[in-house]
Order: sequence, then C-alpha cells, then structure tokens
Amino acid sequence: MKYIVSILFTVMTNAAAQLMLKQGMMSLGPISFEGSNPLLKLLQIVFSPWVFFGLCTFVISMAAHIYVLSKVELSFAYPFLSLAYVAVAIFAYFIFREDLNGWRIAGIAFICVGTVLIAQSGRDLGGRDLDSRDLGGRGHDEETASFSSDKIQSGIVR
Repeated sequence: MKYIVSILFTVMTNAAAQLMLKQGMMSLGPISFEGSNPLLKLLQIVFSPWVFFGLCTFVISMAAHIYVLSKVELSFAYPFLSLAYVAVAIFAYFIFREDLNGWRIAGIAFICVGTVLIAQSGRDLGGRDLDSRDLGGRGHDEETASFSSDKIQSGIVR
C-alpha cells in the first residue's frame, strides 16, 4: 500500500496523456492520408503541440509504471490502470462534453469497486513489496540465476 501514490501518479499521467491526445486530434481535424506522403503526415501529427505533449506525458507515465513494477507485484499494480478509464470518462464529460450515460456510470462504478478490492488485497500482503520478499536468504540476482536451462527445457522451474 505504500506505493499507492506512485500508482495513482501513473494512472493520472496516463489519463492526462489521453486527454492531450484527444485535444490534439480535435485541433488537427479529420485525418486523411490521401494525396500526401504518409510519413510526412505522421510527423505532422506527432509534432503537433497537443499530440507531442500527450506522447511525452505517456513516456512519463510509463517511467512511473516501470518504477512501480520494480516495487510491487504486477497483479497488484496493473489493475489500477483501469482507473485511468474512470478519470478519462469523467474529464472527457466536462472538457469535451462527451456522453456519460447510465451504462458508462455503472461500468465506472464496477471498475472502482474492483480496484478497491484489489487495493484491499495489498493489505493481505502485510505491506510486502518486491524489496522485502523472502528469498530464503538469497538476493534477487541469485534467485534469477537459479533458473537453469535444463529446468526450463523440461518445463519445470523449481
């Protein structure tokens, strides 16, 4: 649970990147590759300000996610990314006036309930993170090195 702030930073930067990309694509208008060099068109899209900053924000989000993955289990951290959908849906409603009907609200509620259940499962770990795993007195490198090729080839990793 101590990495929840880092996880939420990942979620919010991911959502912000989506919103910037949408703004960028709205400012560019409908895209057509007819009569133009596709590579030049792609560069025009990538280097338009909102799209460029959205992509940069994605890089920041992924860097934060990589940090989180170095600290907590993937099965704990990854489901939190679904909260980015919640943030995007809510902000898109207010910023872009996109539809937020009853079905979407129900889906958002289910996502939130699921995320709370996953967050509670982190408490069952007793605050354990990847830095404090019990590896039987061995370090991470020793644990990784114990996977020999004969064990992997036989399909049994002990």
